[in-house]
Amino acid sequence: MHKAAIVYDFDGTLAPGNMQEHGFITSVGSTKEEFWPKTKEFARLHDADEVLTYMRLMLQAAAVKGHSITRQSLNELGARIPLFAGVSDWFARVNQFAAGLSLDLEHYVISSGLHEMIEGCPIFKEFRQVYASRFIYEDGTAVWPGVAINYTTKTQFLFRINKGIESTWDNRSINEWTHPEHRPLPFERMVFIGDGETDVPAMKMVRHQGGYAVAVFDPEKFAERKATIHKLISADRCNYVAPADYTSGSQLDVTVGGILQRIAERERLGLSPASTI
Repeated sequence: MHKAAIVYDFDGTLAPGNMQEHGFITSVGSTKEEFWPKTKEFARLHDADEVLTYMRLMLQAAAVKGHSITRQSLNELGARIPLFAGVSDWFARVNQFAAGLSLDLEHYVISSGLHEMIEGCPIFKEFRQVYASRFIYEDGTAVWPGVAINYTTKTQFLFRINKGIESTWDNRSINEWTHPEHRPLPFERMVFIGDGETDVPAMKMVRHQGGYAVAVFDPEKFAERKATIHKLISADRCNYVAPADYTSGSQLDVTVGGILQRIAERERLGLSPASTI
């Protein structure tokens, strides 16, 4: 069987909104309308990375309230994150479908959100690896950002998947040249699913390398996401666009199924990604 992968963003892709909005922000007495603009303004004033900024503000806001951020508390918040329709049984269904095509399908997450919150989600066990932002802990308490994944560094982790490197710290292996035929997960057998502009570099790179990019949007927020969707299509950033509805028979379900069939057929015929069937 040939190995294939679906790589997901998390916020806005598998779950609505940003994960910090599902418990953390209210626990520190704030609102999303206050927290995110404050993050952006702080990043602008200090010419800083927004991911590092939101992580700093999380630590700061918790300290002001007199409580600590722990791995357990973030796990518990992650367990509360609502998922889009069909996500809970999506993995078993798509795995079975892929197996029928002689594809060994793996699932990965590359997210600017927090690994510790994703770790608390019931679907965490479905992923071969989750690459996400995370804190460093001392005596069980978060003290400093350990990993910060933004819109451009997501591409680094696509290469880690491509080369079979599951750690974040290993810079030697990621920078060593490996012949494409010796890489365990070729890009042409990779599908990236993301929800917007922060996923553009990852979508573009996967497509450039012969893989497939699918842009999804919250079905309940189509009106406000329409401009972003138009931009993704007009700029040729993705192959397909669909509502983030993972239920059986949905547009996304049918689209991903068609991509997997295309991957399987190309492997059967020994075609390059640019070849037509």
